[in-house]
Amino acid sequence: MVLPIVVLGYGAVARAYIGQIISHRAEYRSRFGVDLTVAAVRTHRAQTEITGDAIPQRSQWSAPTALDELITRVEARVVVQAVPSDDAGAVDAVADGVCALRSGAHLVTATKTTLLHGWRALDAASRETGRAVKLSGTAGAMLPAADVARSLSNGIHVTSVSGCVNGTATFVLDRLSDGDSLGDAVEAARRAGIAEGDPSADLSGRDVATKIQILTGVLWSRDPGAAETILEPITPAIRSAAVRAKGRGQRLRQVAVADLDIPDLVTVSIRAVTRESPLGALNGPEKAVIFDCGEFGPVTVTGGQSSPTGAAMAMIKDTLSLALETAPGLH
Repeated sequence: MVLPIVVLGYGAVARAYIGQIISHRAEYRSRFGVDLTVAAVRTHRAQTEITGDAIPQRSQWSAPTALDELITRVEARVVVQAVPSDDAGAVDAVADGVCALRSGAHLVTATKTTLLHGWRALDAASRETGRAVKLSGTAGAMLPAADVARSLSNGIHVTSVSGCVNGTATFVLDRLSDGDSLGDAVEAARRAGIAEGDPSADLSGRDVATKIQILTGVLWSRDPGAAETILEPITPAIRSAAVRAKGRGQRLRQVAVADLDIPDLVTVSIRAVTRESPLGALNGPEKAVIFDCGEFGPVTVTGGQSSPTGAAMAMIKDTLSLALETAPGLH
């Protein structure tokens, strides 16, 4: 099965995704019977159509055409969206996602704001067209939290979902417990390739709240954009609490929580947890999500890499799954 792909965006995640396909295309063909082919790359300023496995130099790209025209011309079956998750670009990101579905392509997105601002529109377009929306990369990169949420939603009563799903926050809090200043901790996270250039969404709690909001959409069929958020940020004043917690054998963690009883509220707080607990055992950029399944106990998903490559691999997995699982809806 040949899957021609249009990639939206050409940042670190998009480049990692394209590189993975180029490096492992033969393996995917052999193992899964799926020939992933990047047919075009498009940004808001330029685009290029691709023959073979070489991406033309940016100087050779042309002005972007309408997305639906590009999808039709290259006969794309999948549109992969890896553009920045910011509110300023959310309207365009949602429009591109809906356009992809209405043009006959499945959508694989790692752009959280697309889902936060366009969940209902995407769901409606998906069901009308019979095309799928895959979103694993929005809820923790390589951490398969969205996959587990989708599985549990099929008959398991999940009463709450909580977790640490921001690798930068976990890394920074651990550095603060060692006595680092907030600025030094953030710089160390950047050097390690964990933190974004602007870590404000990581430190404020907004990023982790958004990921949990998306999981509530999968679990409880709620519009994640309708949820209110209460956020406790990581500030310089947290350092003394982090140091004291370490002295007690604890670690501070940035924890986001949503409860079925109040599904339209996500809270983010800084909590002290034991080192032996699922959240306390996290190291560096690792993440964890805990699904409380009531009388059946918690289901915990942990691990996953916080990096462009981790997000790209989540999208690779989603893309390959389209060869076997193409039911409409957001998955």
